Amino acid sequence: MIRVFPPAQLPESTIQLGGSKSISNRHLIISHLLNVHPVLKNLSDSEDTELLQTALLNIKNAVPGTIDVRHAGTDMRFLTALLSITPGEWQLTGSQRMKERPVAELVNALRQLGAEIVYMEKDGYPPLKISGKNLNGGPLKINAGISSQFISALLLIAAKLQNGLILELQGDVVSQPYIELTLNVLNQYGINTKINSRNISVEEIKNVKNPAAITIESDWSSASYWFSVMALGRSGKITLRNLSRKSEQGDSILPEIFSRLGVKCDFTDDGCILSTGQVNLSDFEYDFSNCPDIAPTVAVACFGLGISCRLTGLQTLVIKESNRIAALATELIKAGGKVTTGKTSLFLQARNGQNSVGDLLIDTYNDHRMAMSFAPLAFLFPGIMINDHGVVRKSYPAFWEDLKSLGFSVTSQP
Repeated sequence: MIRVFPPAQLPESTIQLGGSKSISNRHLIISHLLNVHPVLKNLSDSEDTELLQTALLNIKNAVPGTIDVRHAGTDMRFLTALLSITPGEWQLTGSQRMKERPVAELVNALRQLGAEIVYMEKDGYPPLKISGKNLNGGPLKINAGISSQFISALLLIAAKLQNGLILELQGDVVSQPYIELTLNVLNQYGINTKINSRNISVEEIKNVKNPAAITIESDWSSASYWFSVMALGRSGKITLRNLSRKSEQGDSILPEIFSRLGVKCDFTDDGCILSTGQVNLSDFEYDFSNCPDIAPTVAVACFGLGISCRLTGLQTLVIKESNRIAALATELIKAGGKVTTGKTSLFLQARNGQNSVGDLLIDTYNDHRMAMSFAPLAFLFPGIMINDHGVVRKSYPAFWEDLKSLGFSVTSQP
């Protein structure tokens, strides 16, 4: 547990964000699959990416045993597909929470392609026993409303399927930008793809392109916490390096969202500069279907600013590292918020008056985004305590050190 105190005023500072975890993991999977070795510059230093690198090394060397991805949902989905076409007998598992996160939609799709996958404990959930072999492609339908990672997992192996893959997306599509991001990564390796309305086609690869080097842009999801710090701190300037206005990351919508919450974002050749702007609204509403990971950050920022908010499109949050809708509601209520939740939504009523909570202790539910989303509330609750603060290793290991660089006091508590 740590205790966080804010600075009296934010300084002018620069933060070098790590590479995008989403982009890094896609490049690692496809370069492994095609047996090419581009230099991946600014590769994510997240625990999820390190776990994936270890798993891929063991797979390449045919190291026997169980592959444990712990809390890494992306690793679980991507490796399920990859191992299905990798000759050998494999066991894939994760943390107790991972065993509660459904994979049936992906497993069913892979089985339709001929994959041999057995649930080792509970039907529809990890751990999995996978007998890898060559698979045929062709047309395939999948429910696009559960997780875009299921779709990306299939797209990442599609070029190695006989006859490629024609994927028909059914239902409401969630996190569409992440699907497009996957296609962009495939294109960089010479894989031909087409997207037409609700159909995505990937050709079987004939000629592999081996890029010499690829620079991975910094992680927009990680940037969200500094937008929130600026919104609540109302001073200084924060330069976030290596962020692109033209990013394909869904979370690059942050400047538009936070412009309504009092944060200006000015792009430079090297990234963007955050400074304070005007907050001229009392109610905030947004559909996060395309960028669910930043919903917790926005919810906490709205609470801190005393703004009512209605957040929708949160259907994927219930199967994240925690049930983020429930976890957010619990911790915001603990801080004095009035919250109503639905299956895909969260409504927060603007708080009135002074903060009435004394020592505020935030539980993180083994969820990195809970820890980082609530940290900026130190401006309202100096000395806020964060339980299990080490969970940030999952996506942003340097988060607490970067927070200190802005003048925050971060101290361990017994």
